Amino acid sequence: MGTAENGAATWKSDLMLALLAALLAFALDAWTGFGPLTDAGGDNDNLLRLVEVRDLLAGQGWFDLHQYRMGPEGGFVMHWSRLVDAPIAAIVLAASVLTGSRPLAEDVAQVLWPALLFWSTLFFTARAARSFGGGGAVLPAILIGGAGYHVLGIYAPGALDHHNAQLMLTMASLALLIEAPARRWAALLSGFCAALTLAVGMETVPYVAAIGVCVALLFVADAGGERAIARDFGLGFAGVAALVFVTTVPPSTWGVAQCDAFSVAQFLVAAVAGIGLAAIASIEPAARGWQRRLASLAALGVVLGVVVAALFPHCLAAPYANLDPRLKELWLDHIDEAQSLFTLLVRNPARVAARYGTPLVAIILMTLRFRRGGWRRQDSLVAALLAVAFVVGAWQVRGTTFSIAFAVIPLSAWIAKWRARAETSSSLGVALRLAAVWLVSINPVWTGVAAAASVAFDKGTAVADGGAMDKTCQKKATFAPLGGMTGTTVLTISNLGAPVLAYSGHRVFAGPYHRNVAGNLLALDAFLSSADDARAIVEAHRVGLVAVCPGSVETLTLTRKAPHGFLAGLQRGSVPDWLELVSEKGSPIELYRVRQAG
Repeated sequence: MGTAENGAATWKSDLMLALLAALLAFALDAWTGFGPLTDAGGDNDNLLRLVEVRDLLAGQGWFDLHQYRMGPEGGFVMHWSRLVDAPIAAIVLAASVLTGSRPLAEDVAQVLWPALLFWSTLFFTARAARSFGGGGAVLPAILIGGAGYHVLGIYAPGALDHHNAQLMLTMASLALLIEAPARRWAALLSGFCAALTLAVGMETVPYVAAIGVCVALLFVADAGGERAIARDFGLGFAGVAALVFVTTVPPSTWGVAQCDAFSVAQFLVAAVAGIGLAAIASIEPAARGWQRRLASLAALGVVLGVVVAALFPHCLAAPYANLDPRLKELWLDHIDEAQSLFTLLVRNPARVAARYGTPLVAIILMTLRFRRGGWRRQDSLVAALLAVAFVVGAWQVRGTTFSIAFAVIPLSAWIAKWRARAETSSSLGVALRLAAVWLVSINPVWTGVAAAASVAFDKGTAVADGGAMDKTCQKKATFAPLGGMTGTTVLTISNLGAPVLAYSGHRVFAGPYHRNVAGNLLALDAFLSSADDARAIVEAHRVGLVAVCPGSVETLTLTRKAPHGFLAGLQRGSVPDWLELVSEKGSPIELYRVRQAG
């Protein structure tokens, strides 16, 4: 009884510490005026998620994932999950009732949703750190985790994209799995979270796979302690996968496999893997002896491989293998979060420290722990996820968000160890080492060093004027003139697609989404071709406005690609007679009305 009470007490304590940190982050955001609500910083995903929520609340069907105002006529089907739209929409509805204002309710949702995810992610980080490094690791985990998450920006006001929800669910799955030997329902709930994070988006496939492999191998190594855990995790994983499938995939497409979204492919793999693992753990002959367990799980792996290779072979290709070469050259190769570690080393070496510093330190710590012996099950779980996340981050920098988060766990245990030494020693050397351990464990310190290095490297370049001009067209106010115009189709670059939808009633062709191939190519064809060819596209698709952001990197890239093209001509001030400038001179966005547009 005492153990249960102590366990409940630690949960409450960790929950309150995480809440205090979340409130502090909230206060900092409030002090700065919740800036991202009016300056999205170029994050199209957050704005398009808000558009999706609005569409859902306006009556668009639960199963209808079309974005009708982006792409060619009729729009295109997005690959995002309603599992993220639903809670945000619920907050908007509740806040609308309380405030009587839908715009204010949207602001409430844009602040409250990321804050709740920040709190819950910190809580599960603290739980994982406690199980990994003892009670002394909890406060360091809250501090360095909170600082790191806050600086990463994925929990900032307006962060409606699904990556923050995925990180929270993945961290929850890890923390619950670490605690599973001591808590009856933890493994089942860990399976729930693993299936949910997969359903939200395919970006977490590597982490879910790593968790599943760890559960299986721990079961092989220790059937007595891990058998019930493997069974419950498998049942939870398969059960939630089935529930998500029937509630988010329309029956008419149950037989259609999608590689970039939860569909029959992911459901079938999850069901076979989860039920197979649970069955092996439950059947005595299969679970008797480590050789039988290993052979049974190897057979399950072969079955999964055959299922994927035979039924869904197209999903084994690289994610963007079939992307049009023009979109790869002019869009994908310029997405910051899609760059590799090796590309950063060449193009932006200072940023490497900010994104890879603390994960690398954590990997070194785990390596030293392994060499010293005394390896524990929690070490295996943390090390596996940390290593996988680091590899994913080396492939695409977006993966470093997860490696930075997983690094908090061994780093907090490291800090706890040196804090304990400092408490029993008055040595100046121990105090200095403790300070050094704190410094190298805090990701914002590495971020600050990277920023300083970047300034040093670029000291010869021109300094920004620091004025209020929104040269890259990222602020809500910049789109106000568009919002006051009658709805039409706007020809603009992909990075302005989501803001135009969020801040006005217009529709656009282009948006930075890999499924919007036809719309993006249509915009490229117009901007890179001659003015006469652009006019033919404009008239054929009844475009009413052309919006140009002269300071956008994308605009400059397209101008360099086609120096004699339509967009380059507008940049030079060569306006064809079928367009008329309707924006104020010197505006961040130059708006041209198509004369006599249909």
